[in-house]
Amino acid sequence: MRIAAIFLTLVAAPAWSEGFDRPIPQPQSATAEFWFAIGSIALIIALIAVQRLVARR
Repeated sequence: MRIAAIFLTLVAAPAWSEGFDRPIPQPQSATAEFWFAIGSIALIIALIAVQRLVARR
């Protein structure tokens, strides 16, 4: 009985599985690109401010 259960599980396992569908990345919107640019500029300004603060000490 135990061997029959293992056999049925192994035979039916491929029928239960589905193929993997890769996710398709969505393109960025103009709004997302704008906010990314603002964030990048803010990061550069913050890095310059920290560099000046550290250079003074």
